[in-house]
Amino acid sequence: MIPLSLAEIADITGGQLHDIPDPSAEVTGSVVYDSREVEQGSLFAAFNGERVDGHDYAERAVAAGAAAVLATRPVGVPAVVVPDVQEALGALARAVVSRLGTDVVALTGSAGKTSTKDLIAQVLQSHAPTVWTPGSLNNEIGLPVTALRATPETRHLVLEMGARGIGHIAYLTGLTPPRIGVVLNVGTAHIGEFGGREAIAQAKGELVEALPAEAEGGVAVLNADDPLVRAMAARTKARTVLFGEAEDAEVRAANVRMTDHGQPSFTLHTPSGCSDVTLRLYGEHHVSNALAAAAVAHVLGMSTDEIATALSGAGTLSRWRMEVTERADGVTIVNDAYNANPESMRAALRALAAMGSAAQERGGRTWAVLGPMAELGDASLAEHDAVGRLVVRLNVSKLVAVGGREASWLQLGAYNEGSWGEESVLVSDAQAAVDLLRRELRPGDVVLVKASRSIGLERIAQALLEGEGADR
Repeated sequence: MIPLSLAEIADITGGQLHDIPDPSAEVTGSVVYDSREVEQGSLFAAFNGERVDGHDYAERAVAAGAAAVLATRPVGVPAVVVPDVQEALGALARAVVSRLGTDVVALTGSAGKTSTKDLIAQVLQSHAPTVWTPGSLNNEIGLPVTALRATPETRHLVLEMGARGIGHIAYLTGLTPPRIGVVLNVGTAHIGEFGGREAIAQAKGELVEALPAEAEGGVAVLNADDPLVRAMAARTKARTVLFGEAEDAEVRAANVRMTDHGQPSFTLHTPSGCSDVTLRLYGEHHVSNALAAAAVAHVLGMSTDEIATALSGAGTLSRWRMEVTERADGVTIVNDAYNANPESMRAALRALAAMGSAAQERGGRTWAVLGPMAELGDASLAEHDAVGRLVVRLNVSKLVAVGGREASWLQLGAYNEGSWGEESVLVSDAQAAVDLLRRELRPGDVVLVKASRSIGLERIAQALLEGEGADR
């Protein structure tokens, strides 16, 4: 964060100073909302959550080095008291980003947001100092906290924007107005909350509506292969840059193929040339993510060769997203358990199938350890059934469905598609899955673990790696 005096912070947020002997004292560290992350000069944002009231940790935060607390009531230590901490954080982020003049790149989509954000960040970081959203902190708290990490040296600020309803992205773009907006896809994630894909498209398109006009430098980077995203070009005054495999995409992939280990390789085409890319990531779905990153980098002036080199060197920054670890005994664990929706589930299964071709040559098998996909509403039965059927169609060796009703739908889909005998099994919980896998796994096997975040199936992957002398 750029240094701001406590008096300036009070002015920006409409707050009042309490127990502050020197209003000119500056916040020179990061803005945090977890007292354990306080560093010297931090501003500690005290949120009153469902389980914990941050105000109770104000003293501890100041003792750890915080310059002050952003609070809604006096706390007995230096504080800027505001009516609403969330709104105050947003006002701070808006003021800081405006002062810096940093290029703000915002992206959204139903699937692949975090992986694509990580790719964009790594490509741009190879070009100039870049700050980006850590993990999936893409909401009304995480986004301003990320923006406040920017400094005068920051050239690019890459922000992931999530939405659970109409108006959410419009609110986020008001906090940190983007110059470049990226829309990846419109799928079925949270469809139970939105009510349909058209409503999801309406919400995601709020990003392109917030962009400045083309004459003012605004650029909408849109997926040419998704009709609902392509149609968003009519909702913006910004210049439109299409990415994808479509022939009319400015940034496109040709000659897409998979390595023996399931990593995509392709020829990247941009208006300034072409260059070969081989990703370190697993799964063909990352081609689209990489093209989105390439389009942003192209808009910001990187050459095609620079982009290709950066993409080929980029890895996974965020945990539990196609995180591939090979154990000492030759079993490969693919931890993709951070979250799941029908689109990401299909992509992960196809990646598993691609990885399985090499595994089969070593006598190994592919295992899909899958749990429920949340927030699908009335579509839940059909979507779980479809995923179970896809497991069979992709010739995945074994399905382990973990959980209750939704898991039974996964297994039923597999059964109805022709998975009988011991090819699919339903287990009650994560521990039962671990016990089964520990008995059955053999060298050369590849195990995919995936479910919605609330299910916590990452515990299965972690348990299978504990004490196994795993190598990355």
